[in-house]
Amino acid sequence: MKKIFILTGEASGDKLASTVILKLKQYNENIEYLSVGGSNLSKLGIKSIFDINEITYIGFTSVILNILKIKKKIDYTVNEIIKFDPDIIFSVDSPDFTLRVSEKVKKIKSNIKIIHYVAPQVWIWRENRVKKFKKFVDHFLLLFDFEKKFFDKENIKNTFVGHPLLEKKNSKIDISNISKGKKIISLFPGSRLSELKTLFPILIDFVKLMNKKFSEYIFVFHATEEYKDLIHEMLDNLNLNNTEVIFDRDTKSEILLNSIFAVAKSGTVSLEICNAKVPSIIIYKINFINFMIMKFLVKVNFANIINIINNKEIIPELLQSECNSKEIFKSVRYFLKNPNYAKKQVEDCSRTLEQIRSKSSSSEEAAKILIKYLI
Repeated sequence: MKKIFILTGEASGDKLASTVILKLKQYNENIEYLSVGGSNLSKLGIKSIFDINEITYIGFTSVILNILKIKKKIDYTVNEIIKFDPDIIFSVDSPDFTLRVSEKVKKIKSNIKIIHYVAPQVWIWRENRVKKFKKFVDHFLLLFDFEKKFFDKENIKNTFVGHPLLEKKNSKIDISNISKGKKIISLFPGSRLSELKTLFPILIDFVKLMNKKFSEYIFVFHATEEYKDLIHEMLDNLNLNNTEVIFDRDTKSEILLNSIFAVAKSGTVSLEICNAKVPSIIIYKINFINFMIMKFLVKVNFANIINIINNKEIIPELLQSECNSKEIFKSVRYFLKNPNYAKKQVEDCSRTLEQIRSKSSSSEEAAKILIKYLI
């Protein structure tokens, strides 16, 4: 029986990995799996060697403070992979963890193929990393077509598979019990605990400001399964009767499709929002030291991929000091009062997505590459 070790480092990677494995299971059920994964892979019956939250750190200072813990987890993961002896390591995103593990494994067992999904963003910073990856990564699966040139330059095998968040969702779920006859504004506070602790209070203050002026909206928090209970607990004492928390994937998709607006943490979820043709703004806030380090290192002017591709602000970004309830309120209110502005954003985003959309399904294309390496 063929074996695949699935290596992720946070909730978003776990979600992306699960979409590929779901397709792979349709092609070949006779594969044994083990992982560092989360709830999405668990639902597919795939065991994780430890809780993914144990390695989900954000920001440079947080990583530095937890460097010994991370090193221990890397070494432990390497040992468990060697014991499992897979044909393939299917690593997904989180390169500072997943690729460090893969590199160590490759030195010990060079016959194990390393297939990495979601290439490190060398077009944003540290382009020289590509030369290092050449030594141990067998194949990169790219979300964006423009990334190919960076890996082609070093003759590293790569395939543009597109982004799974751009795949069409066909769920038809009754959400009337959630929407309660009100207009939906979707809120995305992030999938990491540190993001949640920073952004949730800001979003709650934004909801309160909205409630002072309007009564026709309901605010739906899109949560991960890991943190749904925490968000519920934080909402319980606030006496807000127009907030909901959802975590089921299909329900989240249906809620988003029926939203009139979205406020989202900077990240890949923005593509899903654009794909649903929902106008939005992007928010993000990290500590000052992390922000200054990032500002020094990155070579792009925007945080959001849509803005990066267009080299201009299509989706407003409220970062750092601008990431506060008053600025969010002002931006959202402006969009709601100017539907033509919202329509223009949706049109610009849709046009951009067509440049980066896979001709078929991202998960299917990725699964096909994995199958090739198993033959």
